[in-house]
Amino acid sequence: MKRFWKQADVIAEDGGWGIALDGRPVRTPSRAPLIVASRALADASAAEWDAQGEDIDPASMPMTGMANAAIDIAGADPVAFAEPIAAYAESELFCYREDRDAVLQAEQTASWNPLLAWAEQRYGVEFALAQGVLPIDQPGATVAGLRGAVLAHTPFRLAPLTILVTIGGSLVAGLALAEEAYPAEALWTAVSLDELYQERRWGADSEAQKARARREAEWHNAARFLSLL
Repeated sequence: MKRFWKQADVIAEDGGWGIALDGRPVRTPSRAPLIVASRALADASAAEWDAQGEDIDPASMPMTGMANAAIDIAGADPVAFAEPIAAYAESELFCYREDRDAVLQAEQTASWNPLLAWAEQRYGVEFALAQGVLPIDQPGATVAGLRGAVLAHTPFRLAPLTILVTIGGSLVAGLALAEEAYPAEALWTAVSLDELYQERRWGADSEAQKARARREAEWHNAARFLSLL
């Protein structure tokens, strides 16, 4: 798609802020008005539109993309949208510990235990830990409690939370970032711990590093979106 506008502006709308391209309000892919509650988020989205070249690159517009998802998908059925993310409570990354490498296990304990402790205190839950990769069942009350924590978020918070949990594999990390309990960089390091450890031990793979860099960029874009709400 070619660029067809000269200037993107933030405009006041009922219920928040919209984006206008040469005076014409932007709509989502489902043709709903693109309206956000935060002026800061609207400014960031407008800047993405202004930064486009002759050809529009949706991948370079993460704030706009997450706003679209919040309105068109999460907003249409928040419960259905949230359920796949809530299901990560049953396979929480931080509950699976190395059973052969004592050094890696120690790093996991130091990094992950405080995050699990935060979630236990915040949501009134308890986690079961596993040694190795064989699946274990989390207590039913824990799964229910974390599901409730996910469903408590608005569509505009669910959209970036989905990205965080999917990329990191940890519902606890996603919730901790959404609730501003820990910095985004510290949580990214936590969800990348195993991969970074293996890289230190066995050496770097350029393709794996590129893939991780892409995931890290998406992670920080989602964190930025949350910070702008």
